[in-house]
Amino acid sequence: MDSPSTTASGWIDEHHQGVRYGLQGRVLVDEKSPYQRITVIDSSRYGKGLLLDGCWMTAEHQERHYHESLVHPALCSAAQLERVLVIGGGDGGTARECLRYQDVKHLDMVEIDGRVVELSQKHLPSIGGHAWSDARLQLNLEDGIAWVANATDSSYDVILVDGSDPTGPAEGLFNKTFFKQCRRILRPGGVFATQSESPEAFRQVHIDTVRLIRQIFGHADPLYGWVPMYPSGWWSWTFAAVDGPRYRNPLPARAAAISSGCEIWSPRWQQGAFQAIPAFIERELT
Repeated sequence: MDSPSTTASGWIDEHHQGVRYGLQGRVLVDEKSPYQRITVIDSSRYGKGLLLDGCWMTAEHQERHYHESLVHPALCSAAQLERVLVIGGGDGGTARECLRYQDVKHLDMVEIDGRVVELSQKHLPSIGGHAWSDARLQLNLEDGIAWVANATDSSYDVILVDGSDPTGPAEGLFNKTFFKQCRRILRPGGVFATQSESPEAFRQVHIDTVRLIRQIFGHADPLYGWVPMYPSGWWSWTFAAVDGPRYRNPLPARAAAISSGCEIWSPRWQQGAFQAIPAFIERELT
């Protein structure tokens, strides 16, 4: 993939299907790792941000829209929280939100590209926050697909897939084999969740992903929110469980413990976000 386009007036743009999504700022880092092109920028509106292969991943003043939406419906509803697996998430935001729960005893983060972690720690330290120094976090610089395939049965209470778009290193995170392995290593009462693209900018990928996860886990539903810097600004996360849609019902004690520290997520917001399925997608999924 190409690096993001930049203009003389200081705009950094992601191009997607004839539309561009940009921030005004300056490029701090633009380099190629063994896996992908990594770009770090500093913008006037959203602070420092990260792009992978020219696509927006996160920014200091945007990240909560994404990380809170992925983490809290899952961790507020799983039967137990002792062991959590995060695939991807090299910026540290997903791990940070998970480790706010005292019931989490061990968190495996499996990130294929160590350079993403290094640059995030250096330039975006507020996103990972205290997660990087938390003894419960085990950072594994490995292939998440292989990690899941090699994990023992019923080994995690929550599995979160915080990957980029389904190309490049993240391509294998959106297929039947991977999802079946995730189901195998999920404990009874567990919750699986993944970012599942924009229902507008990635319409068919989104629909196919929800269908496939529902087929494998038995119960799966998309939740809709927004990440303004992403293509179309409209985004989704899909949650799944084997024993019923427990992800729809946050446990009151857990929600009370973390909600005051959230900017986006709350039980009320979550209820509305699951209900906000547009008619054209609802027809496709029924």
